[in-house]
Formats: sequence, C-alpha cells, structure tokens
Amino acid sequence: MIPVTEQELRKNNGGHNYPLAWEADVLASDGGVVHLRPITPVDSERLVRFHAGLSERTRYLRYFGPYPRMPERDVIHFTNVDHKDRVSFVLILGDDIIGVGLYERLMYSGTSDSAEVAFVIADEHQGRGLGSILLEHLADAAAQNGITRFEAEVLAENRGMIAVFKEAGYEISRSYDGSVAHLAFDIDPTDARQTVRESRERMSEARSVRNVLHPRSIAVIGASTDPTKVGGAVLQNLLAAGFTGPVFPVHPERNSVRGVRAYPTVRDIPDPVDLAVVAVPAQAIDEVLDDCLTKRVKALVVVSAGFSEASMDGVEAERRLVQSARTHGMRVIGPNALGVANTDPAIAMNASLVPVLPPRGRIGFFCQSGALGIAILDTARRRQLGLSTFVSAGNRADLSGNDLLQYWDSDPETDVVLLYLESFGNPRKFSRIARRVARSKPVVAVKSGRHAAPFALAATGVSLDESSVSALFEQTGVVQVGSISDLFDCALLFGYQPLPAGPRVAVVGNSTALGVLTVDAARGENLAANDPIDVGPHASPSEFASAIAAALASEDVDAVIAVFVPPVAVPSEPYAAALRETARDAAKPLVSTFLGSEGIPDQLAVRDHAGAPMRGSVPSYPGPERAVAALARAWRYARWKSQPVSKVVRPEGMDPDRARDLIRGWLPEQGQRLLTDEQSAEVLGCYGIKIVPFKDVTTPDEAIAAAQELGYPVAVKAVGEQWQYRTDLLGVRLDLTRDTSVRLAYSDMAAISGSATVRVQKMAAKGVGCTLSLQDDPSFGTLVTFGLAGVISELVGDRAYQVPPLTEDAAHTLINSPKASPLLDGLRGAPAANKEALVELAQRVSALAVDLPEVRALLLHPVLAAPDDASVIGAQLRIGKEVAFQDLDNAAAARRLR
Repeated sequence: MIPVTEQELRKNNGGHNYPLAWEADVLASDGGVVHLRPITPVDSERLVRFHAGLSERTRYLRYFGPYPRMPERDVIHFTNVDHKDRVSFVLILGDDIIGVGLYERLMYSGTSDSAEVAFVIADEHQGRGLGSILLEHLADAAAQNGITRFEAEVLAENRGMIAVFKEAGYEISRSYDGSVAHLAFDIDPTDARQTVRESRERMSEARSVRNVLHPRSIAVIGASTDPTKVGGAVLQNLLAAGFTGPVFPVHPERNSVRGVRAYPTVRDIPDPVDLAVVAVPAQAIDEVLDDCLTKRVKALVVVSAGFSEASMDGVEAERRLVQSARTHGMRVIGPNALGVANTDPAIAMNASLVPVLPPRGRIGFFCQSGALGIAILDTARRRQLGLSTFVSAGNRADLSGNDLLQYWDSDPETDVVLLYLESFGNPRKFSRIARRVARSKPVVAVKSGRHAAPFALAATGVSLDESSVSALFEQTGVVQVGSISDLFDCALLFGYQPLPAGPRVAVVGNSTALGVLTVDAARGENLAANDPIDVGPHASPSEFASAIAAALASEDVDAVIAVFVPPVAVPSEPYAAALRETARDAAKPLVSTFLGSEGIPDQLAVRDHAGAPMRGSVPSYPGPERAVAALARAWRYARWKSQPVSKVVRPEGMDPDRARDLIRGWLPEQGQRLLTDEQSAEVLGCYGIKIVPFKDVTTPDEAIAAAQELGYPVAVKAVGEQWQYRTDLLGVRLDLTRDTSVRLAYSDMAAISGSATVRVQKMAAKGVGCTLSLQDDPSFGTLVTFGLAGVISELVGDRAYQVPPLTEDAAHTLINSPKASPLLDGLRGAPAANKEALVELAQRVSALAVDLPEVRALLLHPVLAAPDDASVIGAQLRIGKEVAFQDLDNAAAARRLR
C-alpha cells in the first residue's frame, strides 16, 4: 500500500465514509495540539509502526501480555471498523499515530447498549491527558450510536488506566477476577463529567496561551537589518525590550543580524525554539512552516499579511496554514497579527511591531486589529495604562479571545481584561467563559464592525446583530463600551481604583460650575449624587484634601469625584500631592478631572519599585461626563458581580425523550419542515406547554359540536397564515356563547378564507398579548426572544433576547426587559399579569431549545398574560437537520478546538 500523508488523508477523508464531525483538533494538557479522527484502512502501516514503538511495559498493560508484533489479521481488524458497533479513533501528530482508542458493542443477555472500551498512548506522550480525550470522544460517538454504558478489562496493577476513567467524572463499579479488574460505568452526561471537562478545557487552553506568552526562546523568521521592514522591526523591538531568553534571527544569507548570530533556517538552530515570529511573504510560508514543524516549535506568531484579509485564495492559504500547524502540534497567532507582548520583567518580551509598550501593569489586552492596535497601544502608553500582556490576533485563524480569557482567568499577574473585538469566532463559548471570568476579574469589551466587518474575519467569525451582542454581554457580566476611549476610561478605574459598593456619589471641587455639571452628569447615569461640595477657588491643598477625605469617610458615600481647576498663578503640584496621598489607601473609588488631563498624570501616580503606576493611582478624565460614565459602568458591574450566581431552572413535568422521538419521526431528509398545528401542540405538550384547546372543522354542524365539546365561550377563526396575527381581526370572531352565533361565524370565516376548514377554539382569559419565540441565530444557534404583541412593538423592535439555557435571573430579565413590559404590571387600573407564569413558560421554551437542536424556529403567538396564568393561543414550530453552529460549543460534549 502506498503511504498517504496526513494532509492528503484530511483533504479527502481518506476515501472512507466516516462522520466528518468526528474529526477534531484537540489540546493536550500541556497546551500542545493533536489531531483526532476515526481510523481508516490506510492507517495500517502507521498502526504497525505505532505498536512497534510501544515499550514492553505499555504493551503488557494494554494487551495483558508481551504481544511484540501485531499480526496482519489484527491490523485488518483494528483498521476496518463500521463506525457504529465498532468505532476507533487515532491521535495524530505530524504523520504519526501517538494514540489509539476503540470501543466494540457487546452483544449478550439480549441487550446491545453496552460496549467494551480500550485505548493506549505512545510512551513519550503519556501524561499529556490524551487518554481522557480519547475516552470523551469515544463516549460521544457511542452515545450517537445508542450505547449508554462502557465496560473495560484492566489489569489491577494498571492504576494509570483506572485513574483515567475515575478522573473523567464517571461513577465506576468494579469487580476483580484475579489480577484483572472489570470496570463498568454509564456514559450519560452528568454534572460531574461536565465540570471535569470544563476544568480540563480551561487548563489546556490556558497552557497553550502560556506557551505563547512565556517562551524560553524566540526565532524571528525573516529577520532584517532594516527596521522599516516587518522582520527588522520585530527583531529590533525584541532586543530593545530585553527579552530574557535567546533570540535567533533567521536569514538565508546572513551570518548575523543586528549583531546577533543568524541561521539560514529554523531547523539549523542548535537549541530548542518555543516561539517563532514569522515575517516572510505569504507565498513563502509553506517552506517556513515545514522547518518549524521539524524543529517542533510550540507556537507561531504570523505577522505576515496576504491571507484571508486579501482574497479568497488567501482564505484557503490561511486554512492550510492552521491545519498544517495544528497537525504538528502548534498553535497560530494571526496571520496578519501585530504581535504579542509580556511586560513581566522575568520575560520582557515585545514580539510585536510596536516600538514602545505601555508600562508594566495588571491589565491584559486582546486586540483583533493589527493596524489599529498600534494606535491603541500608543494611546495606552500616553495615558500610562499599565499592561501585563498583550495579544493582537490579526485574522484570528486559530488562537482567539476565548483562549486569552482562559489564560487571564488563572493569570495572577492580570486583574482586568480588555477586549477589542471585530467579530466572534464562537459566541456561545465566549458567553460560557466570560461569565466565569467576570465573577473574579472585570472584562471590558468594545465591539466594532456593527455595520461593516473586515473581510479578513469573515472566514473565521460570525456576525451578530446589536441586540444579540448586548444580550450576550449583559448576561455574562462583560462591561460593554462603545469606543476605544470608553474602553480606556473604564480600564483606568478598574485597574487603579476599587469598585464602588453602591451608586452614591460625592462631588468635591473648587469650581461651582464644574461641580454642578458633574452632579447633573451623575444623575443622568442614574447615580445618586447630592449637591456638590464646593471648597471655593481659594482653598488650600490641605483644605481640598480634607474635604475629599471627609467624603471618602462618609457612610453615605460610595465613590468620590474630585473636580479641580487650578487657581490663577498657584502651582498645582501641592494639590496633586494632597489628592494622591488622600486616595492612596482608600477603600472607595476616587476619580478626578484634574487639570483636564487624561489617564494617570505623573502628579497623581503612585509608583512601584520599577517606577510604573500601581493600584492607588488616581485616574483623571478630561471632562466630568467621561469620569461619571466610567464610574456608572463600574457600579453596574459591581452590582452584577455581587449578585449570587443564578442557576438554570428546568420546570417539572417535561418528557424530552418522547419529544425527541416525535421530532425524529417527522424530520425531513433535507431542508426544513413546518409542523402542523396538531404536531406542534404534541411536541410542546412534552414540555408542559399547553395550547388552548381547539378543533378544526369543515361544516357548521361540526363547528357547533366542537364548541359544545370545548365549552362556551369560544372563538371561530379562519385557517391560513394570511389570517393569523391580523390587527383588524377580520379572520376571527370572539366571545361566542351560542350555537347560532357559531353557525353564523363559521359561514363568515369560510366565505372570507375561501376554505371549508375553520378553527373553533376555547376562549382564554383576557390578558396582555405577548410573543415568545426561538430565533435561529447564525452564531448562537438559538436565541430566546420575548416581547409584547402588536404592530408598534414589532415596528420599533421592542424585543428582549437571552441565550439558552436560561438561568433563573435570565428568565426574569427576559420578561422585564422590553420597554413595553410595564404593561404587564398593570396600567391605568388594568390588572397585573402573572409574570411568574411567563417566566416559567420561558424556562420551558429554553429547555426545549437545549434538548431539541433540530427545532430551527418556534413562535408562541399570542401568549395572553392574564392575572392567573399565561395562555398560549397559537404556535408555529419548524424543524430541520441543518443545525447551524450546533457543535460550536456544547460544554457537555468532547473537547475540541474551533
């Protein structure tokens, strides 16, 4: 058999019909990338080579004997599977197999829901968490094939294998037969398994970013003596920053660059290389990549342009770049990236195109834009906004903001996270991670591209409308801002001052006009501000400081804004010193509009031993409005953070298994299908969502009989989409209480619609009309949407959005968020609606969305919110197989890279 390279196999699926969704790039516990896919017959030579490379001890533990050579019949058996009753996955690094996992369905005692599972990892890759990854993906494949239980025969002395099963969160039952342990466990998802997977995902992704930001050595490929060229600028900046490890310039024709020994290729470097900065033309990237793969570089920072930002051909080149890098265990930052930086003196890395970085600080900054990133960092430097680490992802083909969030979550050197986002690669995962990170560290984000997104990010990102973005940020506790200026304004407060404990603000200053302006701005942001404390234009520095200290000490004050205009011909330094010393150890935030300066003025900076501004420095804003806006955002974040973590609520009385059976029976082979009203009612009934009883009839006598069976009063409606939701009520007759009225209404509706089929429905209690729906969003998969019914609400887009599954708080927020929601509380003598019934209904819809991904759209309209209950009058439900982005992020599913 002619050997097939892994790249060729991945390109054409090896000519074998295995589920492509089972392929995945996965992260080992050390942050390295490994490719996982089903085994194929063309893997025969690889499998034999893998087996021969195992140590005698590993073979003994796996096969219970020496098993020195794999016979041909076993090779055929292991490489020819049906991907149903027998499934086998291989882990690939380069063109080599480094791990194999297999399950085989057991057929005994008349049952077929159990399978025997086994796996083995190459000796040099044991301890990287690869066994647990194989187990996760085998369990997912087994669940798709109707298997609910795994069994394994393991030597009792093989404690490592037993630990893999136990540490994965499974509840294992054991029995022993001499030296062999028989293990059995259910593979159904549990909270314990999900917790384990999320923890492992968090650690491996954080480790992969750490490999980028904490390299022990760096190669600059395309290094140049010309500082105006990209390779020359990166090398110059690395050397100028004083990177603490060795730097290896790579130049095909020079022995040295900028006085540093150079090498023709990366593979010629005699020492290990952790990080490679690539600054060669896009068309030369393949050759460079081969060298990096041979050298086993851990990560690439590709500052080269000419990829997806340039053309469709560039999109394909970018895809090949990432695929090849991942196949050989590397992560990619970029391409078209500005670079990365770590200001920790133990690292001192500036592998970017920015010549001078901001000072050392405790703020992590992720930026997608390269060109804009230069201006952003320059602005941060001028404001003395201290950074811990910085990453510009460029086209974000691989490493993304989600990965950085995982890293900063556990980074002890980072207290605040800033994000400049142009698109989302995986919004659901962002939501899950950001919600956790924001509980301990402020996350401030500006989302650009509201009306136009860069072409470069179209291949790796998804577009969200502004309502979806706002819902995403609000749910996760992310502080959303509208501009870079706002981003830095918030960062100055979060980075150097404590959070406010409440909304009460004291304004202290020496200018009456400026004080009044500040109070007006504070009240406009819903902060509680009393009249300003005016110390007068001739107050001394000590008087100014005393007034601020008194405000900070007041039990009625949660934050202080100091406004200062210098007296004529009086130096400002004494006032600055007084302000700085007063704020140094304060437990409440203090911000200022000191001389109209912006950032951390030298006079207000509290410096560490290295001279960089540190916590306790007083941020200054050029105007009171910006100071107040930052403080208001800080208070809203502090309020969100102080709230207890809300849990997902699943109401009782639901039967998801029956709903799945119904959906599978009606699912079309292709495209989507709108269920009938009766089918929709049956599916919704599985989730305790009852449609007000109705019957479709074709004669006047049937209409009367239906009305008598349902019970008066009833409504008679024309059937057909064009008659639904009309404001003129032309196709409906309401509150019918007699047989003669029903007969007449039937005749009217049949004449209007031109159809003999007419609907008779029991009247529901009067209430406020609402709509509740599942909206198929191209990025999230599904959003739960709520609003009040009516043309005006639809016209102005008065809708609230939440991402399922809904927590208890999210369900209440959904119902209370529309601008028209006060109508539910009663207005002008009207009775209040039962909002708790609406909340429960939303929770049931959320559960349906999570359990039934085949539901592409659901509309409950109208929902009548009455004082006692919420009645669903009508429903439309659409199903389909094409589940967009369904597997983008499922916390209960096996780990994989985007």
